[in-house]
Amino acid sequence: MTNTAARDADRIARALGWTSVGLGLPQMFRPAAVTRAIGVGQGAKQQAVTKAVGMRELLHAVGLLHPRIGARWIWTRVVGDAMDLVALSRAMRRQDGDGRGRTIAATAGVVGISAVDVYAALLHARAPQRTSTVDLTATTTVGKDPQETYAFWRRLDNLREFMAHVEEVRRVSDTRSHWRVTAPFGRTVEWDAEITDDVPGERLAWRSVEGSQVANHGVVRFTRAPRGQGTEVHVTMSYDIPGGKLGEALARWSGEEPHQQLDDDLRRFKQVMETGEVVRSDGAPWGKRARREFPQHAAQPLSDNEIIDLTREEVRV
Repeated sequence: MTNTAARDADRIARALGWTSVGLGLPQMFRPAAVTRAIGVGQGAKQQAVTKAVGMRELLHAVGLLHPRIGARWIWTRVVGDAMDLVALSRAMRRQDGDGRGRTIAATAGVVGISAVDVYAALLHARAPQRTSTVDLTATTTVGKDPQETYAFWRRLDNLREFMAHVEEVRRVSDTRSHWRVTAPFGRTVEWDAEITDDVPGERLAWRSVEGSQVANHGVVRFTRAPRGQGTEVHVTMSYDIPGGKLGEALARWSGEEPHQQLDDDLRRFKQVMETGEVVRSDGAPWGKRARREFPQHAAQPLSDNEIIDLTREEVRV
């Protein structure tokens, strides 16, 4: 399925949106005429129900015609169609003669519209999920020479030592690896990646394989820092967040700020390279224990009371 399906779903959604406008306006402002036309009676109750259905149709229209929502609202029309068919079937049982004939005709019309709505909803379900591309860059300086810095990063199973969201990087071949990472709201995503450029001591580039849950690509460059002060590590990467702009906003709302995450990962990489461990500052004495991201070590030895407090907390967890 290509982006053609997504474009078709959007086009049909707009058409259905205008259909909702055409159905909703007379139901809202000429309910008596509508109830008479479909043969369900012209009492106050029937007109009130018709106005409510008209309001629902106009609400559908707002969602379907919105440029950032569009096709995702098609299913609301399907639900509305089912409600209308139930109401018409009940009205049909109470009618006879000409009124019953008009109700049957109205029911046939709703069935036809329902078929279009269901087709459009299924088309949207099969279309590729909208994504929002996030571009990231970050830099740090490590007090090691470029070859050693590159070699540590090239052993991909080392990445989980400093990348907070990486649960596993499994080597599949010399150029391919399998990744499993945590995502917002407790989800886990996996994909395969392949190395596209590999120059020892200089750079390492990768991209996810086609069909991955999260499309991504990037490059890490290792350059000698001025005055022999180690290695400058430059990371450039892009990845797609499922759900489009809405998914990106939800990720930020949940505290998953991508730029800050990459900066934090590189800070921990520097610590691991230079000290062999992720150092915990006195300002954050327990690290990110709520997420259990790293078995961090204190910047100075723990006191007896701190050890007791930590033990109690681990028992509660």
